[in-house]
Amino acid sequence: MVPLKSVLALAGRKTPQLGGLPEREIAILRVEPAKQRTNGDQAQTGFSATLAAPSILGALQDWWRCDAPSVARGGVLPVTVAGFVVAVLTGLDRWETNAQGRHRFPDATLAGYVTDLVSPVTRITATTTQGRDLAQLLLATRLPSHSGGPIAYVAAGNAAN
Repeated sequence: MVPLKSVLALAGRKTPQLGGLPEREIAILRVEPAKQRTNGDQAQTGFSATLAAPSILGALQDWWRCDAPSVARGGVLPVTVAGFVVAVLTGLDRWETNAQGRHRFPDATLAGYVTDLVSPVTRITATTTQGRDLAQLLLATRLPSHSGGPIAYVAAGNAAN
């Protein structure tokens, strides 16, 4: 059971104002709560606020079916669980492509993450002003998206939000 106070706090969460971002759209990585990878690896996949920052980053770096140049142009990859931004990735300028046509961003950095979504409590880990600003803008906000897969796109910049 989720306490009513928590449900009400989340229901009233605002969406971020993305008008200041330079691109017309940004990608969103939609993940599940953390779980063990099924390929025999001991690493996690997904998000958990109980993981340390390096483990969070490792759990979010996977191979995704996406338009890698578009993701890179956006400059930021908000990570959502159930429509709430729980982490923010930056450093997306370079990507790799595997034989299945999936992409990963090996230089991605964790700009910040939430340790408590309801309160909210966030940790900013970015080392650049731009990364800190993006993490502060996005973390613990509601960012709904519609897609059949883990990567979705939302309007930003000078596009209508």
